[in-house]
Amino acid sequence: MNDRGFGKRIANGFKETDVFLLLLCLAASAYGILLVYSATINTLSEGQLISSEFRSMLVAVPVGIIAALLISAINYEYFVKFFWVIGAVGLLLMVFTIVFGVAPDARQDSRCWIKITESFYFQPSEVVKIAFIITFAVHLEAVKDNINSIKNVILIGLHAVVPVGLVMITGDDGSALVFALIILGMLIAAGLHWIYFLTGGLAVIAAVPLAWSTGLIQDFQKSRFLALIYYDSEEYARDAAYQQNQAINAMGSGKITGKGLFNGTYVQSASIPEAKNDMILSVAGEELGFLGAIAVILIIAAIVIKIMYNSKTAKDGHGYLIDMGIASMIIGQTLINVGMCLRLLPVIGITLPFFSAGGSSNLAVYLAIGVVLSVYRQSKKSEQYHMFYGANVIKFT
Repeated sequence: MNDRGFGKRIANGFKETDVFLLLLCLAASAYGILLVYSATINTLSEGQLISSEFRSMLVAVPVGIIAALLISAINYEYFVKFFWVIGAVGLLLMVFTIVFGVAPDARQDSRCWIKITESFYFQPSEVVKIAFIITFAVHLEAVKDNINSIKNVILIGLHAVVPVGLVMITGDDGSALVFALIILGMLIAAGLHWIYFLTGGLAVIAAVPLAWSTGLIQDFQKSRFLALIYYDSEEYARDAAYQQNQAINAMGSGKITGKGLFNGTYVQSASIPEAKNDMILSVAGEELGFLGAIAVILIIAAIVIKIMYNSKTAKDGHGYLIDMGIASMIIGQTLINVGMCLRLLPVIGITLPFFSAGGSSNLAVYLAIGVVLSVYRQSKKSEQYHMFYGANVIKFT
């Protein structure tokens, strides 16, 4: 009897888990781990079996999967109920980073990492994205009936600008841009009137020349924008445009089917700076060809589509907005990363979700997937409850 009861609980738990989404995420991570291994084997010293980046993925992905499953077992309504605690923790993390954060050697102005041990660093902004999505979803749902009033738009704007501003203070412009895209996606999902998007877009366009001329955009940032235009000039080809030029050359050399895994000329000669992180798509493009690169994008697209589909079946507005926020996060990071690799956007240091090396980014994306799975689980429980309740109504009437 007890065995049957335990088996039934396992079966119900399986039915309430979005297995297809989880399998897509596992496929993406397995593919990413393979690409990171290929991108880092050329850095191994004699007697070294795996790189530190590869090792961090081998740890972060399983830990992330376990964390996602644990989070999925928690009713996301608790996250909604205690949104103020989640928001406060997120703010404290960013303030702590501003005060005690450390910077990589190449970017001393970007103090966006917390040093845990000599070999392990944590990027708080990755987790704060999820905290922000939850608090912003609660805010948007609270004002949904009058979201287009000037007062509510101003308050929403103030809510949005806080995390973006704090992240920019740390020097992490890439994450700040991802936050902006999350905000944009959630506002669209919440039904904000198009006139506000038009006004905001015009304001940004008008502000760019001012920021360029007054020094708000720094010289190294200007050079990355100019490199998109003058990528073949001698000045930019050897510096600001070098990383993107090498990535594009690598992908082009892979043609349709690639040169073979672990056999990329550019990849294995370490000719692509940060191939394991920002330019991971170039590894797939050179070694597995156009088909390998397209497979990367299609897997991420399938994950996003599944999350957005799930949002439509969420049992309430909070679940819908949380799912759409997480989908926007993955879309934003993917668009920026792929845009960098294809020289459509300036290099800004954003990882490709599930694929790039990085313990913080891989762990954070699975924490986000855990929240999505929680929304899915609760929607399934709600469906089962209504089916059971409906059956009882029919039975007794």
